[in-house]
Amino acid sequence: MSCSVIWEFAVEEALQPAFERAYAAGGPWARLFAESDGFLETRLLKAKESPGTYQTVDRWTSREAYAAFKRDFAEAYDALDEEVGDLSRRETYIGLFDEIEV
Repeated sequence: MSCSVIWEFAVEEALQPAFERAYAAGGPWARLFAESDGFLETRLLKAKESPGTYQTVDRWTSREAYAAFKRDFAEAYDALDEEVGDLSRRETYIGLFDEIEV
């Protein structure tokens, strides 16, 4: 069963273009995730009602695939987080969600 990891970010207006480049599909986060076999896609969402509020939805084939990525790419993840982490003033882990198929 596939799953999604969701994060929420608060981003200053001046940093929004750089944030969007870093966190959107095709950005460095999605490219890092794509090095892992179980990665499906990244989606970047921007709230209309709350300026500067974004959410990322990173989809994986399974919880196991996501856990394997976290284990196998921990060093690269931390390095990228250090590189682009200052683009947001707040970063909140929302959770790991299983996708429902009926």
